[in-house]
Amino acid sequence: MYDVKSMKAEEFIADEEVRAALKYADDNKDNMEVVDAIIAKARLGKGLTHREASVLLACDNEEKLQEVYALARQIKEDYYGNRIVLFAPLYLSNYCVNGCLYCPYHAKNKHISRKKLTQDEIRREVMALQDMGHKRLAIELGEDPVNNPIEYVLEAIDTIYNIKHKNGAIRRVNVNIAATTVENYRKLKDAGIGTYILFQETYNKESYEQLHPTGPKHDYAYHTEAMDRAMEGGIDDVGLGVLFGLESYRYEFAALLMHAEHLEAAHGVGPHTISVPRVKKADDIDPSAFDNGISDEMFEKIIALIRVAVPYTGMIISTREGKAVREKALELGISQISGASRTSVGGYYEEEPEEDNSAQFDVSDRRTLDEVLNWLITLGYVPSFCTACYREGRTGDRFMSLCKSKQILNCCHPNALMTLKEYLEDYASEDTKKKGLAMIEEELKKIPNEKVRKVAAQHLAEISEGQRDFRF
Repeated sequence: MYDVKSMKAEEFIADEEVRAALKYADDNKDNMEVVDAIIAKARLGKGLTHREASVLLACDNEEKLQEVYALARQIKEDYYGNRIVLFAPLYLSNYCVNGCLYCPYHAKNKHISRKKLTQDEIRREVMALQDMGHKRLAIELGEDPVNNPIEYVLEAIDTIYNIKHKNGAIRRVNVNIAATTVENYRKLKDAGIGTYILFQETYNKESYEQLHPTGPKHDYAYHTEAMDRAMEGGIDDVGLGVLFGLESYRYEFAALLMHAEHLEAAHGVGPHTISVPRVKKADDIDPSAFDNGISDEMFEKIIALIRVAVPYTGMIISTREGKAVREKALELGISQISGASRTSVGGYYEEEPEEDNSAQFDVSDRRTLDEVLNWLITLGYVPSFCTACYREGRTGDRFMSLCKSKQILNCCHPNALMTLKEYLEDYASEDTKKKGLAMIEEELKKIPNEKVRKVAAQHLAEISEGQRDFRF
């Protein structure tokens, strides 16, 4: 039985409800009265249910699709403004005991180079990232209780937070590690992590078990209920995501929204972020082996509809995708992107030799961080390295209330401008600095609260004089 508040995976992601939602979508996708009513509801900016959003996903009326796209652009602007948050993944270890069929880290892969960073190597990687200008990281590693125990993760987080190099500092560490216990989530919370991120890969239980034939990740319920344990452990900012291409995109889309609905119903806080990775080529992984791949056009539609259905969530797209796809995705709802990413273990300090491959997947967008910032500024987006909400305790329902009340221009926007100014002073090329300073001058005028605007202007001047780390 479907129960959005249940703590059992097969009840809050009930297969019967997913399939009923897809049937409802098929029955109503050409009913313009129903479609118009759903779009009218979406215009209120309060989101849509998984059934309502599934109708819009199934609808192929071009006029209605353009209405959805326009609405996605407006909702993103209302909730997040023109800010784009930047981060980088940091791979600590690719040792893994699981048998996931879509990931080159699977235990049976004997020719991938297995690596695990020492604390000194972590420092070296982090300083290289700081020298680029990064302020927030997402640490990643395979599931291996011997090589990658929770103690190793906690020590790595402590190491990262304590590295002060020139004007660089990592101010926020997000964590993407395997499903674990409430006790371990408490330890991660105490270590000061930002968001706990865990991709479901697929919500279809039968497909999930086939794709994860061996290892602890085989347990569908334990994996799917991880976010509830994380919430119980005190982590109130969690990030969802599916790996599009493994299962029918319509099934995944409906179930992903059901998971978001469950978190809000059961804990009062929906997902802080939703990521939209697609299966990509990797060491011994051929994406064509999975027959559920989606076109760029359908990918864009999914992004727009997630933005419309879950307006408050941050949306993430990685360097799995190339420049053209990322540019379109930014327009339709994405609010966070990675920049200058390396998916190999230890790939920032020095580039990994081709024969010594430890990467999880091939990177499509290989531009430098400065090139990415220059591109964003040229497109009219404010690159942001802001971590203020986490450091001021505005997480979980406190962040959601700020976001849902659309107070972005009085808080997140000035914080973004100040972190951009830091980047321009410390790391930017001459052209990026010129464009960025002109943008800051114009964006400062958009802050509606006069007092906030004056304080932001003062801090921006102080950054020019060498001071750092101001925040509202």
